[in-house]
Amino acid sequence: MPNFNGVWSLTTQLQYAADWPSPPAFALVAGDNGVSDTIDRLNMSTSGNSVDFGNLIAASRAMAAIGSKTRGVFAGGYTSGRDDTIQYRTFSSLGNMSDFGNLLAVNSGLAGLGNSTRGVIGGGYPGSVSNVMQYITIANTGNSTDFGDLTVARYDLGATANATRGLFTGGLTSSNSNVIDYITIGSTGDATDFGNLSSAKTANASCASDTRALIGGGDNDAIVNVIDYVTIGTTGASTGNTTDFGDLIQAREQCSGCSDSHGGLA
Repeated sequence: MPNFNGVWSLTTQLQYAADWPSPPAFALVAGDNGVSDTIDRLNMSTSGNSVDFGNLIAASRAMAAIGSKTRGVFAGGYTSGRDDTIQYRTFSSLGNMSDFGNLLAVNSGLAGLGNSTRGVIGGGYPGSVSNVMQYITIANTGNSTDFGDLTVARYDLGATANATRGLFTGGLTSSNSNVIDYITIGSTGDATDFGNLSSAKTANASCASDTRALIGGGDNDAIVNVIDYVTIGTTGASTGNTTDFGDLIQAREQCSGCSDSHGGLA
């Protein structure tokens, strides 16, 4: 999502988008700090524990995650080393992930976002801090293609999107970052500065509706419970710094975010 889309708990970041006939009802969570191949499924419409969905191609952590209405995608990550694998599964049936293609390079600590047709993966640490964004067409398997560059190279960042616009939030360079970048998902090109988080932080969780994006938790040299929000908008819409939304139940970092038409999870 996620969502902070990388470290240890990954979601497909299933965001509500206006071009979907109906929002998806569940989210997928995969990978953890100890390196795991387990995928859990959460029902977004009811409270309760997750259920087993299937397995990753290989045990991993620090992946990017993307979801359309029908398909979930995980990309990159860290197994015994950094990985360039992109893997996917159709939501309609339980089961293990299948090979989708490959990233431009091995990478971990990267973030993913998408709409109903395209997924965009940004940043990460393929051997040094990266500003690279790359994209896939979610419905068609194949390798990723260069999209453009972030305004600031960073890893362990968050990402979220509505149908039109995507945000990359915070992250780590040589220090924590407060930068929010935005892109128009349907048009390749470099990211543009959107504004700033309430504090410089890494390992945050992000999620969005069609109008608003939430960024929760993270580490700004201390683990925080703050939830920030921005009006995500569409092409040509206003940009700006975050506003306080509220607090998580407890401070946490290295978490993930996902949302449907009713609310978000972190």
